[in-house]
Amino acid sequence: MLSTSRPRLRALSAVGLAGVLATTGAVAPQTAAAAATPTATVAEAPLIAPAIRPPAGSLLVGAYVVTQGTQTYTCAGGVFTGVSVPEARLLGTGGRVHHFRGPSWQSERDGSLITAKKTAESPRAGTIPELLLTVDSHSGAGVLGGVAYINRLLTSGGVAPAGSCVDGTTAAVPYGAVYVFWAAKP
Repeated sequence: MLSTSRPRLRALSAVGLAGVLATTGAVAPQTAAAAATPTATVAEAPLIAPAIRPPAGSLLVGAYVVTQGTQTYTCAGGVFTGVSVPEARLLGTGGRVHHFRGPSWQSERDGSLITAKKTAESPRAGTIPELLLTVDSHSGAGVLGGVAYINRLLTSGGVAPAGSCVDGTTAAVPYGAVYVFWAAKP
């Protein structure tokens, strides 16, 4: 059985990130104030399930691995609900990104901020689903300024605890993933 220790999850996520970058083309790190320059299209990303692919012609902005992350669930009616609140630190092609409630992502390099909503999902056994999210608000013109779509890929962990619980209690469940950020077709 596969161990899900943090070092193993990080290693698997790093391998996943390398796979995403290898299939989409490398993206050079951006300067502190510069917006990311898209370099590859979604057609070059075969690891993404068809149900969660961004629209044709979308351009790769960057890929980020979760270095530390949790999905927090709140107990209601004696069970942990399926709705979770993310809290994660990501590291990737544009530096460090903080992912949090919203869901939102903020570049620690330049402060650019995006918020998105779930558009589609692709289930994965024993872990949280892979997602396609559509950005619905931007703040700042930095690394995340041109992002229109986000994929959450290669997920591990993060599933709500099973069994009964006391209403109002929370459970923070570790998870791993690779987030891929896309710009809309020009």
